[in-house]
Amino acid sequence: MRLKRFIAAVAVVGGSSAAVFPARAQPILTPHRAVYDVVLGKASDRSGITSISGRMVYEFDGSACDGYTVTFRFVSQIDTSEASRITDQQTTTYEGPRGDTFDFVTKSYVDQQLDREVKGSARREQGTTIVDVDQPVPAEIELAETHFPTQHLVELIEKAKAGESFYETSLFDGSEDADRIMTTTVIIGKKETARMPAEEFPAAEAIATQAYWPVSIAYFDLSDVEGEEVPDYRIDFKLHENGITRDLVMDYGEFSMNGKLVDLTIFDRPATCSN
Repeated sequence: MRLKRFIAAVAVVGGSSAAVFPARAQPILTPHRAVYDVVLGKASDRSGITSISGRMVYEFDGSACDGYTVTFRFVSQIDTSEASRITDQQTTTYEGPRGDTFDFVTKSYVDQQLDREVKGSARREQGTTIVDVDQPVPAEIELAETHFPTQHLVELIEKAKAGESFYETSLFDGSEDADRIMTTTVIIGKKETARMPAEEFPAAEAIATQAYWPVSIAYFDLSDVEGEEVPDYRIDFKLHENGITRDLVMDYGEFSMNGKLVDLTIFDRPATCSN
């Protein structure tokens, strides 16, 4: 289960060009902490899953001048007909203000025992993405030029505001073994205004009156494709102009999870640079 990839949906996605952003006013992203309760949506008999319940905490901080830090934790209980296990995924990333550097560390626990740690950094350099992996095995990996997560989020909001409804892009977020880029297709629905009361309010009172776009992103790993290209997974969510997301559906094919925003804290910190 590629839970780390959920960060790329909460703090996601970009345009088809991976070049450095031209000088222009960028969307102002709101530093915040969002808490989501997660439950099983649907599951096929083949998945063997009978229940999923958990909580995700996503914290986004920083500014266009200082860069952006994301801390993420997802603790869940996964039940099958034969066993039950507790998974705990903890991730911290930092993306430089120019969007050309990215530091990441992810620790995954199963039943309170460390199962895996992935740590490293990436940089965009002369039309490529160079990844320096520290854990689990030191390595230097050269990939195609791509976007990092916050840069993707900025581009997605810009495209939504421009009225675009479909595009393809790519993303590196340090997932798996930090050795691949995901290709994504993004569908953006028409801008809507929340109809009060909504299930996620008043937890999301700070954004209750703000308009949002329904977004659907399909993720493809094209590094090892045989036959028909099908997405590894798909994530649907409502995206507000300030970068806050809610009403999540994470579909992995044989099962899906639903995430509802249950608590939202807006940080009283500047999101723009001071002169």
